[in-house]
Amino acid sequence: MKLELLSPAKNLEFGREAINHGADALYIGAPAYGARAAATNTIEDIEALVKYAHLYGSKVFATVNTLLFDDELEPAVKIIYQLYNIGVDALLVQDMGLLECDLPPIELHASTQCHNASVERIKFLEQAGFRRVVLAREASLEQMREIRQATQLDLEAFVHGALCVSYSGQCYMSQCINGRSGNRGKCSQPCRSTYDLYNGEGRLLIKEKHLLSPRDFNASQQLRNMIDAGISSFKIEGRLKDLSYVKNITAYYRQLLDNLMEGHERASSGRCTYTFTPDPERTFNRGYTDYFLRGRQPMASFDTQKSIGKLIGKVSSVCSNTLVISGKESFSNGDGLCYFDADGKMQGFLVNAVQGRTVTPNRMPDLQVGTTIWRNNDQQFEKQLQGCTAERKIDVEMRFSGSGQDFSLEIKDEDGVTAVRHLTLEPTASNNSQQNSSNIVKQLSKLGNTPFVATQVTDTTEGRYFIPAGTLNELRRQAVELLKENRISRFRPEDCVCHDQNQPYPSTALDYRANVINDKAEAFYKRHGVSKIERGLEQTEDYDGKALMTTKYCLRYELGCCLQGKNHGKPQVDIKPADRLILRNNDRQFRLEFDCAECLMRIYRATRQ
Repeated sequence: MKLELLSPAKNLEFGREAINHGADALYIGAPAYGARAAATNTIEDIEALVKYAHLYGSKVFATVNTLLFDDELEPAVKIIYQLYNIGVDALLVQDMGLLECDLPPIELHASTQCHNASVERIKFLEQAGFRRVVLAREASLEQMREIRQATQLDLEAFVHGALCVSYSGQCYMSQCINGRSGNRGKCSQPCRSTYDLYNGEGRLLIKEKHLLSPRDFNASQQLRNMIDAGISSFKIEGRLKDLSYVKNITAYYRQLLDNLMEGHERASSGRCTYTFTPDPERTFNRGYTDYFLRGRQPMASFDTQKSIGKLIGKVSSVCSNTLVISGKESFSNGDGLCYFDADGKMQGFLVNAVQGRTVTPNRMPDLQVGTTIWRNNDQQFEKQLQGCTAERKIDVEMRFSGSGQDFSLEIKDEDGVTAVRHLTLEPTASNNSQQNSSNIVKQLSKLGNTPFVATQVTDTTEGRYFIPAGTLNELRRQAVELLKENRISRFRPEDCVCHDQNQPYPSTALDYRANVINDKAEAFYKRHGVSKIERGLEQTEDYDGKALMTTKYCLRYELGCCLQGKNHGKPQVDIKPADRLILRNNDRQFRLEFDCAECLMRIYRATRQ
């Protein structure tokens, strides 16, 4: 099984850096209709990225994974043809209406927005012609194994980044609040807002906490278990994150996967070297969780939706305008440090001056000895991540041969791709064949800023002929350019026709959560035996009595008040089993329901009383 590290590409620059830092594949937003409306790209930039990726045997997947209205289908199909024509390796989609359109023979991946959470759903998508599914973030290792045994599809799973608290594709809260649909790439992230929690009688239980905000995902310690469960593609979230995040997190997982490759194939070519030591705690994070991989566990980030960074120590003394912070981490001027005050709110300050463990803040914070300190802006690390921070080189062997007036240089890379360039000239005999051969090898070895590094250079002429350095340089340059062209053309994706087996859908009735908002999507499901189809909320805007979020995250569990007694500590608040729970945010009110049989929480719009 090939193991693939899949990184986000906000744009061409970010994509190139992800490749340089070890990505086997990239996912990038198309010119429109991607699940991150703020991360679109031109066809020209995507084409340039495809060529760069294919040089290393890496792949590029384009996202056209929003729900589409009827008048958007034709423009979306035109974009898909453009993506196919420039050599994009696969297309991520959510809207099943696209499968009723005349698509080019491009490989289809079912976005996590398709709610890929059950064996039945995933088996259907396989029969409908998809080659890969992006599993729901909520999938456990046990579920991954079950899905792997039931299907032949490539299985892609998230391993790092921000978490959507709702099942992807099953969240309508942003759409309900302000018309910004997460299913159409415009989520306003209401899960990161603060809420007050009330019981049904109007008693305030919790005030102004981020009650729907989970920590960030980090499955780095579970990679071996995920591989054993059948995952072949490991996805890093973050098409809206900054460049230092992409560099750091890609390099971190590249090193981890490289240590787990025994018995598996690498999905692309070349080896990376770095000018920094990757550390995910030194990049944006809200604290980490491996979510449901090992089963339910605490995962909430009630006190902040912002980055807390890396834990660095505790305050050991406080003076009039300085702090002494214990620990092993050093500090730099401009570092951003943060802590949580007595009310649990995150506070922060900048470092103006440093002397050993003594820090002079830009303003004196109100904190006590023993307060825990994090660093969420690491100036030294950010400086390390500027400029060129990685090299990725493909091993090649070079062979120089010839006699008389005819010479050639053959380059063969680690994948067996070759390039040969010929040279015709009137050489002169060498007076010192050993030294001349050494000079030929030295000159041909100078691969410099090319993607290649020579592991072996052979001169079969044994230095019998003197060839000017400039001539050798030009021959090497031509051979390298040809090898690059040959590699790019070799890795062009093969046509992949979607073979829909017309198998019946697991259900004959679909409600609004199937996200059908165009006629072709309705036709798709009808062709697969569905007789009753309710249109999606982006079209009907009928929110009454409909769950705005369906989530495996459970607020009762997080507060230590699980109705099934699956608690992880003492209750954080006095909630009775019979209490109805209400979330309030300004003038908005939402009712919580708990489905203990399925271990789910659902959120509904409620009228404020």
